Amino acid sequence: MPLSAGLVGLPNVGKSTIFNALTSAKAAAENYPFCTIDPNHGVITVPDHRLRKITELCPTKKVVPTYIEVVDIAGLVKGASQGDGLGNQFLGHIKNVDAIIHVVRCFENDDIVHVEKSIDPIRDINIIETELMLKDMETVDNGIKRVQKNTKSGDKEAKAKLAAFEKAKQALDAGKLIRNAITDEKDLKELYELFLLTSKSIIYVANVDETALADKNNKHVKALRDHAVSSGAACVTICGKIEAEIAELAESERGEFLASIGLEEPGLNVLTRTVYDILGLATFFTAGPDENRAWTIKKGFTAPQAAGVIHSDFERGFICADVYTLSDLENYKKESAIRAAGKIRQEGKEYVVQDGDIMFFKFNV
Repeated sequence: MPLSAGLVGLPNVGKSTIFNALTSAKAAAENYPFCTIDPNHGVITVPDHRLRKITELCPTKKVVPTYIEVVDIAGLVKGASQGDGLGNQFLGHIKNVDAIIHVVRCFENDDIVHVEKSIDPIRDINIIETELMLKDMETVDNGIKRVQKNTKSGDKEAKAKLAAFEKAKQALDAGKLIRNAITDEKDLKELYELFLLTSKSIIYVANVDETALADKNNKHVKALRDHAVSSGAACVTICGKIEAEIAELAESERGEFLASIGLEEPGLNVLTRTVYDILGLATFFTAGPDENRAWTIKKGFTAPQAAGVIHSDFERGFICADVYTLSDLENYKKESAIRAAGKIRQEGKEYVVQDGDIMFFKFNV
């Protein structure tokens, strides 16, 4: 199940630099607003040491990690919801992503012009989120007008939808983001069709310079982290410039470079996993001589639902699943030994797949 994340932020905050590092692409990254007019699309793999370990113990012809699609959306400005800076077009791109990665500038650099003439993470966040809310207000108002026509005939579904839409309108009018204000699952289900921008999960990225990366007392980063905690969002600190340098290095050279700057892994690895986690996703694996592969599922998926991620026929004709874990594989070294030791479990339709399960599905169509 492919998922996507959109990079947003004001112009000149480092979005395209981070996008390039994430995807090893060469998108435009210039010192002027709106250099990224059409959204750039890329694919990033989700780093997972478990797949590497499975492959060490179960050699295969092909290794396929799970991935996230990432979209670099042009810098937004005040008035975007009214079309300023091509804002309506850019806001439309955000509707199609599952999560928002909001890049916030936390570095000083006189050579890179900030559109607001100073560095203030909270002000920048408020500018972007105000535009998202204004666009949502427009969407909700249109939705209310549309469903009101059907409520006059006594349509119960339309009435439930209208009630949810009106709750959303009240929240937005009060200056609240939908993801914080609407928590009832029934209401969220009714609101889903509107693809509201402020309903999406968000990760703030504090983009710092090289000197601030290890500075735990950086005032800009601290302000951003405090805001993330108060708003129930995630926050990751990275240096876009360093991540771009890491992306240019050969895999064999990255470890030494990371050690030289005091990092255990690239910050973008942390960002990628954070996107994966905040969307409530889990990973299961399939392993065999032809392919070892990581598969993305929603946490709480049953075995048949997980099988359906591979192919709809697997879910439709599901019989059972053989399941073992990486720790079983590490203990017994190969699947045949795990089976001989009676450690492979046979699970049925009610089994809830656990993150890290290694599975083989049996089905009949």
